[in-house]
Amino acid sequence: MPPPSKLGVATSSLLRLVKEEASYHKEMEQQESRIKKWESNTDDENAEYYLKQERQGLEETKNVLPTVRQKITKALQDLEEQLVSNKEAGGEASTEDVTKAKEAIAKGKESLREIS
Repeated sequence: MPPPSKLGVATSSLLRLVKEEASYHKEMEQQESRIKKWESNTDDENAEYYLKQERQGLEETKNVLPTVRQKITKALQDLEEQLVSNKEAGGEASTEDVTKAKEAIAKGKESLREIS
């Protein structure tokens, strides 16, 4: 099996980052629901401790998102450059790689729009 092309690597990188960002958003939703649960649970003597831990986790997750967003932006630019380079080089990459790259670019742009 031949090694992946630069275009394939750039595509995989962008898709991985988009997936990572989606998982952080899902994690935030879960943390927010746990915070609501602990806020309403006044019977548990450890509720305040757990509430503090969940809030700290939520803040950490929120702090990671701008970095992931920057990485997505960079990976998107890199992939677009790879696509242009491939076209200028006479289309060295397979049609399948080019199609996957274009789909990844669309997902990356969609991901950036959702947050804006």
